[in-house]
Amino acid sequence: MDMNISLTSVDVETPDGTCDASLAVPEGADRYPGVIFLMDAFGVRPVIDEWIKRIARFGYVVLAPNLLYRSSRSPIIEDVASAMAAEDRSKLFQKLMPMMQLLTPENVAKDAKAYLDYLQGLPETSAGPVGLTGYCMGSRFALRAGAAFPDRIAVVAGFHGSNLATDQPDSPHHLVGGLKAEVYLAYADHDEGANAEQRNRMEDALTAAGIAHASEVYSDAPHGYTMSDTPAYREEAAERHLTKLIELLDRNLK
Repeated sequence: MDMNISLTSVDVETPDGTCDASLAVPEGADRYPGVIFLMDAFGVRPVIDEWIKRIARFGYVVLAPNLLYRSSRSPIIEDVASAMAAEDRSKLFQKLMPMMQLLTPENVAKDAKAYLDYLQGLPETSAGPVGLTGYCMGSRFALRAGAAFPDRIAVVAGFHGSNLATDQPDSPHHLVGGLKAEVYLAYADHDEGANAEQRNRMEDALTAAGIAHASEVYSDAPHGYTMSDTPAYREEAAERHLTKLIELLDRNLK
């Protein structure tokens, strides 16, 4: 769609502090369905701003909150490309892991409510449920939030998510019975955290719960394939992700 998009930086108040976020809104007098873009571990940054603008052009108000706001405002990582290209990434993950570990199920529920309240309270957002689209760790957030607020979330999409169906008691696949959303999961084929065992476990859980869903494995797609500021980026897979996402959103929100 050929729509002018307004991109702004906003703050969302949560029970645990102020979350910085990017907001993309189609310009004009209409109201549009809401979408929450749930980032990977590297924070809200230019590549995510570009994605939310592209999604907004299809007629959506899109909020991208900094999920790691408890630890740092964005950017979480100053130069993602250089950090990912480094031969030794141990320092990078030593920094990120404590931040990610703060996204407990309890904190996800609190944060999701704050993001939903903010997005659905905007004058540009139309009434009705919203869609969630998650990337890497954002996929886990999307599943947990969708189960916590089933009447407010009609779409749960996850791209290059991993460890979604582990043998741990807090694994996201245990929650899918609480969903009302349509679910789409697009795994990376070169991702041990999304191996056949985990994919099958998630598929079985979604099927048993009677959730409308589809799962696919994108070929030649490393973990992180949508993010053009990382070595994992694959243009074909990234564009396929956008096509599938918009089909899913349009089917459920318009």
